[in-house]
Amino acid sequence: MKITTVQTRIYECQLNRWLGDVNNPGGWKTHITLIVTLETDEGVSGVALGSVAARDHIHAIANGLLVGEDPRGVRGLWQKMNDHVFKAGNRGVVGSAVSTLDVALWDLKAKLNDEPLWKTLGASEPRVRVYGSGLDMPLNDDQLREFYESIAALGINTGKLKVGLNREDDLRRLQIMYDALSKSGKQPVMMVDSNEYWSPKQAISHIRAFEEQFELLWAEEPARRWDYHGLRKVSDNIRAAVSSGENLNELHEYTLLIQNHAVDVIQVGSGAGGITGALRVAELAYAFELPVSLMNCPANFMAHVAAAIPNHITMEYLGAGRDQAMHVDNHIEDGWIILGDAPGLGFTFDEEALAPLIVETPSPAPRSGRRVGAGLYQLPADPSELPG
Repeated sequence: MKITTVQTRIYECQLNRWLGDVNNPGGWKTHITLIVTLETDEGVSGVALGSVAARDHIHAIANGLLVGEDPRGVRGLWQKMNDHVFKAGNRGVVGSAVSTLDVALWDLKAKLNDEPLWKTLGASEPRVRVYGSGLDMPLNDDQLREFYESIAALGINTGKLKVGLNREDDLRRLQIMYDALSKSGKQPVMMVDSNEYWSPKQAISHIRAFEEQFELLWAEEPARRWDYHGLRKVSDNIRAAVSSGENLNELHEYTLLIQNHAVDVIQVGSGAGGITGALRVAELAYAFELPVSLMNCPANFMAHVAAAIPNHITMEYLGAGRDQAMHVDNHIEDGWIILGDAPGLGFTFDEEALAPLIVETPSPAPRSGRRVGAGLYQLPADPSELPG
């Protein structure tokens, strides 16, 4: 059993709603991703979804390190890839390449075992608690209500709102989310996410104002991802937990936050070293009795990982239509992702439906970066930025 080649294709589709946050309130509606396939000499392939920007690195690392290797030694191959990129570090597009290849290796390993990944990882139950995340800054009030009512219809009573541009708007939208989630028939549970837009002092002021009217489970990224002094300051001065970690790349970055008591909930996704990296972060958090929350992903494939993490509390669910042309073997029932028994990550592509979505050159990426005034002053969104 050996890896023989790596294949990549660019996949582009239109989402079912606008997505955006405080740093990009105008948002985006085009989903662009790289389909990565590791092929073997026994005809079994492992699939993952990655960044188009990492495409050259994916080919270079796979051809230089993985081709000719037995794919079943996933953790050893992960270490081999990390050792190879140690000089620059497992971050940026290089880290994205390593993460994507690691996911494909785990998909391949589970398929070779002829079992779903949650079984390969040792989970005892194929289900994961889930929360609704609108990435909803571009949505107007009616669209916001419609999204969270659709979440409530799935039995989900927990939601996360994007905040940060205007306190009055944030409070009004929090009420809309609360009322919509109430239709689940359960007590609403709410979180806010300011995406590193505020300074720690700004975060404390705004979150305290929110907490005068609402109980919050957590406040996400209320300070810069590496600012353990600022994150701890916020945690010490609000009632809600502080969560962070989704934009970190390596284990030592999480270690610094934990050592300095800066976060109450550790967030991690496949971007932090793939599935192997996410498991390492979760094990670190477990040693300090900190809960973990897995980030959103197309087809909810990281739910297999969440099911195997004993300190996992809830996983982010976007439901924005990023699984077009896919057959997905999981569903949401009464607020839980229920995983199926299909081998691997639990999704496959319908090649006929996928064909028109494959492109040679992707559309321009949406504006990215930290918003002007971040950490200094608040700048309301210009109406021209928002979707018509």
